[in-house]
Amino acid sequence: MNIEMNKNEDANKMGWGHLKRIFEKIEEGGGKKAIQKQRERNKLTARERIAYLLDKNHPFLEIGAFAGYGMYEEYGGCPAGGVVAGVGYVKGKQCVIVANDQTVKAGAWFPITAKKNLRMQEIAMENNLPIIYLVDSAGVFLPMQDEIFPDKEHFGRIFRNNSKMSAMGITQIAALMGPCVAGGAYLPIMSDETLMVEGNSSIFLAGPYLVKAAIGEITDNETLGGAETHTEISGIADYKFKNEEECLDHVKNIISKIGDFPKAGFNRIEPASPAKDPSEVYSIFPERNLKPYDMHEIIDCIVDASSFYEFKEGYGKTIICGYARIDGWAVGIVANQRLNIKNKKGEIQMGGVIYNDSADKGARFVMNCNQKKIPLIFLQDITGFMVGSRSEHAGIIKDGAKMVNAVANSVVPKITFILGNSYGAGNYAMCGKAYDPRFIYAWPSAKIAVMGGEQAAKTLWQIEAASLKAKGKEITPEYENQFLRKMTDKYASQTSALYAASRLWVDAIIDPKETRNIISENLAAANHNPHTAEFRTGVFQV
Repeated sequence: MNIEMNKNEDANKMGWGHLKRIFEKIEEGGGKKAIQKQRERNKLTARERIAYLLDKNHPFLEIGAFAGYGMYEEYGGCPAGGVVAGVGYVKGKQCVIVANDQTVKAGAWFPITAKKNLRMQEIAMENNLPIIYLVDSAGVFLPMQDEIFPDKEHFGRIFRNNSKMSAMGITQIAALMGPCVAGGAYLPIMSDETLMVEGNSSIFLAGPYLVKAAIGEITDNETLGGAETHTEISGIADYKFKNEEECLDHVKNIISKIGDFPKAGFNRIEPASPAKDPSEVYSIFPERNLKPYDMHEIIDCIVDASSFYEFKEGYGKTIICGYARIDGWAVGIVANQRLNIKNKKGEIQMGGVIYNDSADKGARFVMNCNQKKIPLIFLQDITGFMVGSRSEHAGIIKDGAKMVNAVANSVVPKITFILGNSYGAGNYAMCGKAYDPRFIYAWPSAKIAVMGGEQAAKTLWQIEAASLKAKGKEITPEYENQFLRKMTDKYASQTSALYAASRLWVDAIIDPKETRNIISENLAAANHNPHTAEFRTGVFQV
């Protein structure tokens, strides 16, 4: 391994190590004191409940671990968005699991909590997976109720989704480990089966304090909405248990009896190991993404050996398209090529940029995969579409629209990985969050923005300088440097993978060497949904 590759490996491992340290803190939820209070009440933490449910010999893909990071600091923060969630196996069946974290503000819902819960329901619906809710929540975080309660993608959408999933035949199980208050009380009752733990779980539209304020009645949690009340008087709950472990054991029992359903039928054969060790991505991907590299080498770390067959290899070289297998699954790969390419005219095409020919090629390949029922994997490292008068005259907008149209209307599962840059309309053409990927991930090196920080700062400076000149003010080199530095630093913080993950623009930040394994698990999930719409692209400009 040469010096350059050693530097790359060190930088990429350090980047992942930094995120792991942040995650270790997030795992503590509301902190050690809050966890101790859970223990005193004979309650498990959200992560302990999930661990108890899961099969030990299968992976658990946590979704939204960094949700809320750096947000709501005025309220003490909201680690993991106050809810632990992911896709894992229970009794051999892939399930979506959502567990309120009572150690974080008593499990109260912040805006990001609602967004994360909706994302998990979306994953369940798109992939036809059972969903298990482990409920322990005080309800909406009242100081932010205006940002959680009334809008389309707010709290109420959860119960709308409960209804939709029920109609779709998706199993929903609600195990109550603590309180379930106010509007949140609808979630367990709109699930297929509701389980409660004696002494700890409760369901009511209004708690004892609000009941006294509203109608003057004096009551307590157990009488108002405890396990005995709802299993013996109201009939709202289906089962009661003496402790959480018994309750979770019965969840496993229910899941174990779910029958098999038709699958999507995505092609899979016996897997083969990749040509390169997956950990070699550390040394291939350049430090801080400052230098060109060959995306083919990254692909060799992900796909089964000798399975990649490139589509239109000699055309539109700033995008790589091709058929391959990943852990035996048939896939189509669309990847940005970061090497500078010389075309037949002898002109240099910059890597990471989509040109007319590469946009045309990408659109055609996406359509081919839809016709053949082959899932799509997008590997993003893109600075955008080519700009300038020559590209505009050649119709770059028209060709870019073809690719965006094809990606937007694609009906096969799409899984997106942001390796490096994800700028401008390139984010859209390469299946960014707005284009409904089944799953979307970032490497620690990912950057998501309208444009790079340096370009953005220079663009904003031109506007600022023009404004100052119009006012007759002097422009000093010191002020220019200060302005550029301030804007560049701001963009650096707002374009990071951590910033994106905290706002759920991506489902997770992953260890790069795990890319292959994650794709395989995602395709197994996607294969549970046999319902595929007809692929139609609408009107293309030609």
